Amino acid sequence: MSRIVLLLLMIITTGIVACEKDITITPPDLAPKLVVDAQIESGAQPIVILSTSLNYFATIDTADLNKSFVRNAKVTLSDGTKTSLLKLVDVNVQGFKLVYYTNDPTNPSAAIIGAYGKNYQLTIELNGQTYSSRTTIPILTKTIDSLWSKPVPNRPISDSFRVISAKITDPLGLGNYIRYYTKVNRAEFLPGYNSVFDDNVIDGKVYSVDIPKGVDKNFPLERENYGFFKRGDTVSIKYSNIDKATYDFWRTWEYTYQSVGNPFSSPGVVIGNINNGALGAFCGYAVSFKNIIIPK
Repeated sequence: MSRIVLLLLMIITTGIVACEKDITITPPDLAPKLVVDAQIESGAQPIVILSTSLNYFATIDTADLNKSFVRNAKVTLSDGTKTSLLKLVDVNVQGFKLVYYTNDPTNPSAAIIGAYGKNYQLTIELNGQTYSSRTTIPILTKTIDSLWSKPVPNRPISDSFRVISAKITDPLGLGNYIRYYTKVNRAEFLPGYNSVFDDNVIDGKVYSVDIPKGVDKNFPLERENYGFFKRGDTVSIKYSNIDKATYDFWRTWEYTYQSVGNPFSSPGVVIGNINNGALGAFCGYAVSFKNIIIPK
């Protein structure tokens, strides 16, 4: 009987192997799309970076990235009172190429500076196509009440790393969305690995929460000491009130970024707010700052 079973298994296996077929999937070569990375913060001038999308499977170098920047667009911004034609800035800074549109320094009367509670309309004209988007800088209603540092749990008292915690009061009423960044000493501000939050659970409450150190998403996450600061660090927290469209963009962007390469994750769709098929978003930020020096 065992010989019969073995013979059947051999026949089935041979049949399966004989039916194998190599399948090659060639992804469609889609036309490049306009990519918009635009923002305006309270007290700051607008920054609009335009580029064209690159092929997912392409080999990309510095020259390709430089060529992807869009330098021939007409970019205008309106705050409801005045409309300003933004100027292209194309400079090299310490070996890096900076290409963006902002206020024209030769026309200061037309300059638009971000202000609490204002709405902004961005319009981009490029190659016969018009793209537009709206964003809001909310009224600044949610800020950090206080900051303190504490030891990392389950580590020796002599450990050089520390955790920063914050006390925050959430205003009553849903819809208080935030995005945060951290700056350590003289480094730049970096967003948190998960940088945006809503108030569905903590609406109207006073609560305490740990604030992980921001990360540079161009590099792999250093998981062993992720989120920790060091003794002696001077830390600045940039805490921004944002509207729902800005929240949805970064929430879906970060989910997609974190799920790349994970076979068990659901396909991600980044929710932008640019019309006419463009990618990206125009985001407004009502910013506040809170500083702390961690004792050595």
